[in-house]
Amino acid sequence: MATYEPGHVHIQRAALNPADHSYDLNIDYEATTDAQEGRGIQFRMHGSIEGKAVDEKFFLPKDQALPSFLMVLSRKAQAHLAAPKKFENLSSPHKIYDHMFEDIREKLDVKSGDPIKNESPE
Repeated sequence: MATYEPGHVHIQRAALNPADHSYDLNIDYEATTDAQEGRGIQFRMHGSIEGKAVDEKFFLPKDQALPSFLMVLSRKAQAHLAAPKKFENLSSPHKIYDHMFEDIREKLDVKSGDPIKNESPE
C-alpha cells in the first residue's frame, strides 16, 4: 500500500515469507535552505522496518535531490535490515514516486537544463 500527498508519502508492505521483510514508513519532505549547501530538500523517513523503529533525517541540495532521493532512502532503509536480507529499491513497485518527483521538482523550481550531480551523495 502506498499513499501520496504533497510533502508526504506513506508506504507499507507485509513480508511474504521468512526471507522477506516488512515495513511501514512515512517519508516527509520539504524545501528548505541549508547554510552550507543552499536550497534543497529536507527528508525524514520514520516508521518501522521489521517491527523496529526507524527515524532518519537527511538533506539533499537542489542539484542532488532529484537524481538521488530514492537511492538514498533505499540505502537508509537497507541499513535497518539484518543481513543477508536485501531491501528492495523503494521505487520499484510504486508509481507514486512519480508524483513525489514532480512535487520536489516544483518545490525546488527545477527547470530542464538545470545542473544536476549524478554521483551518490553518500
